[in-house]
Amino acid sequence: MKGVVAVLALAVLGGCASFSPAPAPSDNWTRWVCDSQAEVLWRFADSSQQQVDVRLGGGDQVYRLKAEPGASGSLYSDGVLAFHSKGDEGLVYWVATNDLIGRGCKAP
Repeated sequence: MKGVVAVLALAVLGGCASFSPAPAPSDNWTRWVCDSQAEVLWRFADSSQQQVDVRLGGGDQVYRLKAEPGASGSLYSDGVLAFHSKGDEGLVYWVATNDLIGRGCKAP
């Protein structure tokens, strides 16, 4: 019985040793501050610029938004959060409630 426990313990420890967490995303985030003082960190998630990653307020949650058809500028959404940029500024809002997080977002 002790031998079985020892083998299981070694298997668990071996499994932990081979576990490697997902690589952290690179820190090439663009930082914008909105008129509401909301901080928006964003970056293109792919080379074709069809997806962006967005973080709000420097938080850990990353929203992966996909390009949507828009009138002018670039609109990205995941159905929860929307990010619209035009030139060197933009706006961010919650899609379901249409609650504005911030407009006039741009580099400080």
